[in-house]
Amino acid sequence: MKHILLAMTSLVLAACTPSVSSFTTRQVDKLAEIRARGTLVVATDADYLPQSRLIPGLQPASDTKCEPTQYAANQFEGFDVDVARVVADRLGVEPCFVTPPWSRLVAGNWGDNWDVQIGSVAINYDRLKYLHFAQPYYATPTVILVHEDNTSYKVIEDLSGKQIGVCAGCTFENYLRGTLRIPGQEIEYHIQNAQIVAFENEDPAIQALSLGDGVELDAVMNILPKARAAIEVGSPVKILNGPVLFTYASITLDRTSRRDEERLLAELNRIVQELHKSGKLKEIPLHHQGMDLSQEAASFDLAALNQ
Repeated sequence: MKHILLAMTSLVLAACTPSVSSFTTRQVDKLAEIRARGTLVVATDADYLPQSRLIPGLQPASDTKCEPTQYAANQFEGFDVDVARVVADRLGVEPCFVTPPWSRLVAGNWGDNWDVQIGSVAINYDRLKYLHFAQPYYATPTVILVHEDNTSYKVIEDLSGKQIGVCAGCTFENYLRGTLRIPGQEIEYHIQNAQIVAFENEDPAIQALSLGDGVELDAVMNILPKARAAIEVGSPVKILNGPVLFTYASITLDRTSRRDEERLLAELNRIVQELHKSGKLKEIPLHHQGMDLSQEAASFDLAALNQ
């Protein structure tokens, strides 16, 4: 009888106790985790004005909830940073910033070391394999910079076969390779067979174009705000002809996250759409860049991401 009771008890315990696999496969809700923690950990660039810049020498605010390995909002400035501040405020949490290299950001597999990236990441089909994209918060023309003394190039097509600097693994490199696909947009390839010179971001490319700097370049491909910022600080460069294409920048999340990001993505979409309707996403770029970059982004059809 004793053996029978022990056997029955074991069966009941087995039925009531979740298996190890059920614990390991159950995902934590990312939005709930962020709100419980009280911080939104944002990846962005430490030196990418006018989009973002880590201000040298500033200590974090005394009341910050950010971890010692993160930066508080008072230590950063720029357009992307202000967008992150507003988004975090709408979520009811504090923004904290980290600065991993660009190549790691667009490759996904973040290991849940940060929650989102707000760093002028353009939507394209290749990135959809690794990242979730929210409603774009701005759209911008992509332009070509050449040295201000250059008189050889009159139109964009003149750069076919020439050496062009781009950020490694970014939309511009894909364009020059002829492999760029943007949801809801037809791409016209005006430059053929370019010799691609890749940099970590556009700033060293612009410097190389301006000063030589040991690298021969005929041009640099980048977004209009970066091109204008370079000209405003006195770099000896000029914008060639008209835009090459338009890109849409979005808040991104990692598809390989071990957290359930569905509610967070939906909430980010709602917040960005609300910021478009209120005019806040027109106000922020006007302050940092002197132009409204929000209109095309506000009308972007999210359904195109699923086509």
